[in-house]
Amino acid sequence: MSHVGVPRGTVRKRRSLALLTTGVLTIPVLAGCSSGGEETSRGVPQDIAPAARETVADGSTVNWAVDALPATFNAFQADADSATTRITGALLPTLFPMDKSGQPKLNPDYLESAKVIEREPKQVVLYKLNQQAVWSDGREIGAPDFVAQWRALSGKDSAFWTARNSGYERIEKIERGADDLQVRVTFSKPYADWRSLFSPLYPKEITGSPDTFNDGARTTLKNTAGPFVLRSVSTSKGTVTLARNPRWWGDKAKLDTLVFRAVAAKDRTQALADGTVDVADIDAATADRITLARRDRGNNGQQPAHGPGSEITPAAALRSWALAHGSDEEAAEIAQAAREKNRKAVVAYATEQKALRDFAVRKSLEPAYTQLALNGESGPLADDRVRRAVARALDRQELAQTVLGPLGLPAKPLGSHLALAGQPGYKDGSGALGDQNTKEAQALLADAGWTRGGAAQLPKDTKAGSEAEKKGDKDAKEDKDKDTKDGAEAEKGTAEDAKKDEDKDAKTEKSEKESKEEKADEEAEDEKGDKKAGRASEDSAASRDEGLYIVGEDNKPGAQAPAHASASGASGLHVIAPARTAAAQSAALLRQAGVVGEDGTVAAQDKQPGGAAGAYAPVGTAAPAPAAAKGQLGKDGKTLTLRFVLPSGPGSQSLRSVGDKIATMLEKIGIGTEITKVPDESYFKDHIASGEYDLALYSWPATAYPATDGRPIYAKPEPATDGSLLVEQNYTRVGTDHIDQLFDQAAAELDEKAARELMKQADARIWAAAGSIPLFQRPQLVAVDKKLANVGAFGFAAPRYQDIGFKNRQAAGSPADRKK
Repeated sequence: MSHVGVPRGTVRKRRSLALLTTGVLTIPVLAGCSSGGEETSRGVPQDIAPAARETVADGSTVNWAVDALPATFNAFQADADSATTRITGALLPTLFPMDKSGQPKLNPDYLESAKVIEREPKQVVLYKLNQQAVWSDGREIGAPDFVAQWRALSGKDSAFWTARNSGYERIEKIERGADDLQVRVTFSKPYADWRSLFSPLYPKEITGSPDTFNDGARTTLKNTAGPFVLRSVSTSKGTVTLARNPRWWGDKAKLDTLVFRAVAAKDRTQALADGTVDVADIDAATADRITLARRDRGNNGQQPAHGPGSEITPAAALRSWALAHGSDEEAAEIAQAAREKNRKAVVAYATEQKALRDFAVRKSLEPAYTQLALNGESGPLADDRVRRAVARALDRQELAQTVLGPLGLPAKPLGSHLALAGQPGYKDGSGALGDQNTKEAQALLADAGWTRGGAAQLPKDTKAGSEAEKKGDKDAKEDKDKDTKDGAEAEKGTAEDAKKDEDKDAKTEKSEKESKEEKADEEAEDEKGDKKAGRASEDSAASRDEGLYIVGEDNKPGAQAPAHASASGASGLHVIAPARTAAAQSAALLRQAGVVGEDGTVAAQDKQPGGAAGAYAPVGTAAPAPAAAKGQLGKDGKTLTLRFVLPSGPGSQSLRSVGDKIATMLEKIGIGTEITKVPDESYFKDHIASGEYDLALYSWPATAYPATDGRPIYAKPEPATDGSLLVEQNYTRVGTDHIDQLFDQAAAELDEKAARELMKQADARIWAAAGSIPLFQRPQLVAVDKKLANVGAFGFAAPRYQDIGFKNRQAAGSPADRKK
């Protein structure tokens, strides 16, 4: 299942499409991070219910949920997506799929061997093909297929619409070897990641001409070479059906047919319960329901103690019954309708829970990581000191625990941009930036000129004698006179306070003294800069009218209501965030999104006496102190406030929870955040890729080829002729020449150990640049029919589709046919 916040590349796409994410720095601590042996790291194992092939029955059908039908079957086009990768993996050759440890491993179904046979004067790789390997039309896989794909992806012919050509542009020529089963590839310059090439491998009938490459492979694949062939595509049913390949020379596929079915994330639970799908990536909520269903297996037919109606107390049930059977006919009719609606919901939920008992939740860590991206193109984050302060304020362990802990997965922060735990070459390079340290973060901000009083200071470049300065002098004189008067009145208030304490038991003078003391207290508060409750009410109204903006459409599923919405959730506003112009008078609203839960309730950890900070308070409640009094930093008359963009859809709850925690952490060092929640479909295109953000959360997939796939993500942006920046896939706009050089050196280094060492050095410098802060490896939760074997949470490894099947033969069709 794809996730919001996972970019699909624009110029050179990353090799793994299952997901779709200035200046030279002085780095005094890198010496200890750029050398030394590899860190021993152990990844989370895959969870696929492994079974020997002889224990898996032949025949049957499996329905596998995908987010949507693929836009194209050409994996090298810009709109290829996770469904493209999933489906082509069962149809086309992958010469070096990733294994369980995230390393490329030779695929014996297609290759007998592949190795570098010459390094000087030029690198030469010799592929020896499996002599049984044929396309589904019976033609041998051979050198002509390699040549056609190279020419299509080399970038030399613009008639081929390709999204990436990494590595292919380094090939000088491809020749037939000693026989038709040998392919000899000569490179114009060394290329360490040569194993990444020709996967997937398309037949020459597709890659041989621009027409078939650009259009022919979008909707069908007539010639394939995998354990399955493409039987049909139904846009009306939302299915892609694969059938067993009769010409397959490897281990025979256990399944007769494999159906990929488009099912939206919000419909996965229903699809599983209905028997529409057998395998589906799911979220934590659906995983919890499956766990509860299996736990309740022995409840002797009783209704589950969770779900609809479970929150109704005996007293509430009694009141409902009394209303439904009372003498008030109108009230009785409403109560009866509500009781009937609840009864149906309870029955439907119980039925679903009974069906969900047939599934197991397979869980591991997805080969992808979530990062906090800091846009360094402009604004406060263009200063590397501010970026490093943001990074040093984060408790990454807490953030990892928030997402992974409740799932029972290891909650350890990720320490590398270029490898995941368990992969060769993984080393924690975060020491180049430093651990979480509030004092160090504050010191960095102070060094960058951000101070507590900075929001009230005039810019340093204000000219002497200017009208602004004259006005400032006049205002200063008036303020001084006012301060003198207020000071005297404040002293008077202090004296009266003392007198009140001495005479508080005197009943006859109590009313008069309280009136005087109230006036003195208000004057003292004016001296400190606090607002009165009446002023707070006015500011609140003003902020509602002018200081808020709404993003997206009303009533979007998964959206939260503003804090002042009614408890019934009748409000149609689903996203609320303070406009920049309202920041000064509604500082409390800046934290509203951080304390209001997805259902509109206040998170337990954020509850405070008198209500949630930032919520609308009853009339008469004292107003919060302004931002400056709370410690928010400023400079040259501006507060330090960052635009934090988050997705609003129902599948992005975990991202929003992480975002709220980050905002709280930044608040502690004086950085404010404007949290803007936007529709999932526009999150990446309209905000991340376009640079309309300061902070954002999105993910990048893992790769076995960091020198190739990491280069466009961390490359230093270059100015275009029109004045814009060419960022490739570096959406943080942060990079250095040194980082680029290290990537280039690693890509040309044929010694694997030396190449990994260069990648560690690059990673340390990426940490120090503080444009991207890795947080955690993403969880992978997959619901699988418990009778299925060799399928589930694959982790790093590519599926072996031919091994998937049911452990026991089905008596009458597949489980997917239970309810048709």
